[in-house]
Amino acid sequence: MKRLILIRHAKSSWSSGAADDQSRPLNDRGHAAAGKVGNWLKSEGYIPDQVLSSNATRCAQTWEGIAPALGSDPEASFHEPLYLASPQAMLTALQSASGGTVLMLGHMPGIGEFARDLRRDPPPAHDAFRKYPSGAVTVLDFKVENWGEVQMGTGKFIAYTAPKALL
Repeated sequence: MKRLILIRHAKSSWSSGAADDQSRPLNDRGHAAAGKVGNWLKSEGYIPDQVLSSNATRCAQTWEGIAPALGSDPEASFHEPLYLASPQAMLTALQSASGGTVLMLGHMPGIGEFARDLRRDPPPAHDAFRKYPSGAVTVLDFKVENWGEVQMGTGKFIAYTAPKALL
C-alpha cells in the first residue's frame, strides 16, 4: 500500500516584486495556511517520508511552513520539471518515488487535475475541490507495491481539505 498527499502551494504574493513567476514568495496568509496544513496533516496521521516538490519559491516556502508541525524529517527534493507540471509529468515523477507516503507540492492547473485524474471514484461534488484553492490537500491510497505501478484512475480517495476549512 502506498499513500500520496497532493498539495497546492499556499497563497502567494503577486505584489512581491519577484523577478519572475518562479521566484514569487508566499504572502502572510500563505505562511499561516502552510502551518495550518502541517498541523492538520499531523493530527490526521498523514506523515510523508518523501517530498517531491516544484522548485518554485512558493512551493519551497509552503513545505518550510508544513514541515515543523510534522515531527519528522522526510527526504525533500525540489524539481524544475514539477514547476507548472502537467498531470502526466507529475505521474512520471511520482512513478520514480521511493517513499511509502509521498507528499507532492505543485501548481494549478496541474495539481488539481492530477488529484482528479488519479482517483478511481468520483471527486467530491463541492466547489472547493473543483477549484483546488491555494493550500488544498488531497490524500489518496494505492494498492501497489511500488510507485511505478500507479496509473491514472487507480487511487482511493481518503481525504480532502483546504486552509479555509481548518481552524
